[in-house]
Amino acid sequence: MGTRDDLLAAAKQCLAERGYARTTVRDIVAASGTNLAAINYHFRSKDDLLNLAMVESVSDAMQELLAAQADGEAGGVRVRLEEFWARLVGSFDSDRALWSANIEALAQALHSPEVRAPMAEGQQRARSDLAELLGPDNDENAGTVIVTLLNGLLVQWMVDRERAPTGAQLTAGVLALADALKADGGS
Repeated sequence: MGTRDDLLAAAKQCLAERGYARTTVRDIVAASGTNLAAINYHFRSKDDLLNLAMVESVSDAMQELLAAQADGEAGGVRVRLEEFWARLVGSFDSDRALWSANIEALAQALHSPEVRAPMAEGQQRARSDLAELLGPDNDENAGTVIVTLLNGLLVQWMVDRERAPTGAQLTAGVLALADALKADGGS
């Protein structure tokens, strides 16, 4: 690996260990074995480096979830959706530091266009990727609903894990809404 890759790997490690807001340039430099000037040379700023590390970490986690989903393609949409939610919640446990850092980064995005822009791009990519979870013919609106539910589930899980909705509850709720919309006739 080169210096740039070392810095990115160190930033991901620091995010997992310290969180977004508490990671300093000194932490990254110490973990990477590089120097402060290398951060500015390769990434312009600590924030740019952390933003890239956060987006890549979440993207990697989502790709891992979707790859696991592709391995278990049996079953209809309901089964695939429930399996996805179960894997996602499992990752909240196994990768708690990553998801906690994601929440911190969301809070930072409220005040920083430099944080907001890459996160918005990542969410857009997630909408497209997650639409495919339901099948190749689904439009991006389905992915939009899943990303919205994912973000809400993450917040609820971090605040009150014991009472956060289950995957089965989320899937049943989406189906209930779909049934109500059908019964309403789209008016």
